[in-house]
Amino acid sequence: MQDPRYFDLCKVLIDHSTKLKTGDRVLIEVTDVPDEFLITLIRSIRNRKAHPFVQIHHSRVGRELALAAEKSTLELSRDLELQRMKNMDAYIAIRGSYNITENSDVPHELLALSSKIFRPVLDWRINHTRWVVLRWPTPSMAQLAQMSTEAFEDFFFRVCTLDYARMIPGMKALKELMEKTDTVEIKGPGTSLRFSIRGIGAVACGGDRNIPDGEVFTSPVRDSVEGEITFNTPTIYQGTAFDRVQLTFQKGRIVQARSAINEKKLNQILDSDEGARYIGEFALGFNPHILHPMRDILFDEKIAGSFHLTPGQAYEQGGNGNKSQIHWDLVCIQRKDYGGGEIWFDGKLIRKDGLFVPPALQKLNPDYLLGKKKTKR
Repeated sequence: MQDPRYFDLCKVLIDHSTKLKTGDRVLIEVTDVPDEFLITLIRSIRNRKAHPFVQIHHSRVGRELALAAEKSTLELSRDLELQRMKNMDAYIAIRGSYNITENSDVPHELLALSSKIFRPVLDWRINHTRWVVLRWPTPSMAQLAQMSTEAFEDFFFRVCTLDYARMIPGMKALKELMEKTDTVEIKGPGTSLRFSIRGIGAVACGGDRNIPDGEVFTSPVRDSVEGEITFNTPTIYQGTAFDRVQLTFQKGRIVQARSAINEKKLNQILDSDEGARYIGEFALGFNPHILHPMRDILFDEKIAGSFHLTPGQAYEQGGNGNKSQIHWDLVCIQRKDYGGGEIWFDGKLIRKDGLFVPPALQKLNPDYLLGKKKTKR
């Protein structure tokens, strides 16, 4: 008997996220995901008279291939992947992992080479398909969230099937405000940062790119970032864990990078290419169900009361043109229970201690999104 929550999640992916139409070709990529869910998704896509194509990955197999990757082999794989992606209308990726640090012993230079070579596939998918990416709840993820497997599964399906339509009014208001803003100031423990977002544009994300979702992003003018920032959310990138990352900026560039652990690896990643030491994204997160970090960026970047800055590649929409083989979202939570903080747009207080202040933006505060409270009029 299939879990009825599977059908609810498939409905979100098909109707809300990718908005499938008759005849659409859909590439499904799964990693360590149960066959039962994949079958439910395939049948749901067929019921929309769309055409599913499937690629199945296993994280341990992926590590083995990465350990002996050769440039010529990667380039051939890229060409094949790119040709297939160009024939797709939509893309759904569901990524589970029995061990989130599976790639921690793959040499950095091999991971960097693969990322660089496969960049055209990622760029095409992002810019030319209707796409959505999500995780799959595994015992490994439950451990990171410090929850039982059953409790984490309940949390996962509750978060992923959120009524994203309720976010639309608040996201629209935040997007419009960002598009009119010049100067952003961020203040908090270990953080005093200033940059411009003038003329960049903004993108609202309410379940049509990631599941779970709940953010509006833009990016700084490339050379405008000044000051320092301390990220209080632990992170994993390229299979390696980092805690309390601290960055110092001059004229947009990261001139000093520190971490409580693996600082050498941190700087290796930031030295991947010229663009890796510049910021390609700035976003505010507001998913009311996600309150605490679990070293999984698809969840952590949406934490209520958080923001994230991203060394590396910028998106075409809401981007500043920065190019890099990396895209690393680093998260800071500004709710009172995480030390508080403030965000100012053009000298006006926008969010304090994780809660939006202007009435139009209060529709993105947790009480409103969960139906507990009306906004001020």
